[in-house]
Amino acid sequence: MYAFGVEPNWLERTYHQVKLPRKGLASGVRILHLSDFHASSAVPFTLIESAVEMGLEAKPDVICLTGDFVTDAAPFDRAEYARILRRLSTAAPVFATLGNHDGGSWSASIGGFKDSSVIRGLLGASNVALLDNRSEVVRVRDQSVRFAGVGDLWSGGVDADLAFVDVRPEAPVILLAHNPDTKDMLRDRPWDLMLSGHTHGGQVVLPLVGERFVPVRDKRFIAGLKHWDGRQVYITRGVGSIRGVRVNCRPEVTVLDLITEPRA
Repeated sequence: MYAFGVEPNWLERTYHQVKLPRKGLASGVRILHLSDFHASSAVPFTLIESAVEMGLEAKPDVICLTGDFVTDAAPFDRAEYARILRRLSTAAPVFATLGNHDGGSWSASIGGFKDSSVIRGLLGASNVALLDNRSEVVRVRDQSVRFAGVGDLWSGGVDADLAFVDVRPEAPVILLAHNPDTKDMLRDRPWDLMLSGHTHGGQVVLPLVGERFVPVRDKRFIAGLKHWDGRQVYITRGVGSIRGVRVNCRPEVTVLDLITEPRA
C-alpha cells in the first residue's frame, strides 16, 4: 500500500546550486525543472497540479519541462491539462522538450501516440514554448541565458545541427534533453548544463539492490546533479510514474539556482 498509495504522491522539492564556470552571470537565475508528468489512470491531474503549485512557490525565473507529458494514447481532458500548465506560463517563461512517450516511433511501438501532434497542441494551448531542435534567449534581470532543446533520443528526434544553429558561446546555454544518454551525441556542442528526466530516479530502489530497471545505457546518470566532460547534467526523478508505484524514490520538484563560480 505504501508503494502504490503513499510514496507516488509524496512530492519532494529539492534545491540545488549550479555553478557555471565558463559563463558569467551578474546575478543568480532560478530554474524550476519538472519532468515526466505521465498523466494517466495511475497519475491524476491532482498530483501534477500539486507539483506545479509546489514549484511556483519557489518563484522561478524560468521553467523547464523535459518530456513525457503522458504515458500512452488513452484519452485525457486536454482543456484541464492545459489549464494546469498555463499556471506555469502565466508565472514565468516556460520551455519544453518531448519525451519518448509523447509520440513518435518508440511511442507507436508500445501502442502510444504515433506522432507528437496531440502533445504539441497541448503545449501550444498552454503557452509553453516547445524547443524541438531549436533554441531561444531569455533575458533575466538584464542578463541573457540561452535555452536549447532537442527531440527525443529513442524516437530518433535529435538534430544537433538544427538545435545549435543559433547558439553562440557568449551566454550560458541550458540544454533540455529528455534522456540523459543524449549527452553523448552532443559532446561537441556548446552547452553548460543539461536538464533531463526519463529515468524516474530508478522509481523502485530496493535496499542492497539499488535501481534494477533504469532505461539508460549510462547508469551513472540516474538522478541528481552530475559532472561530465567539463559540464553538468541534472536528472530529476520526475513527478509521475509508470503504473503508479515508487519505492525509496519520491517524486521530485526541482529548483536549480544558477550562479557564477568565483574565479581564482
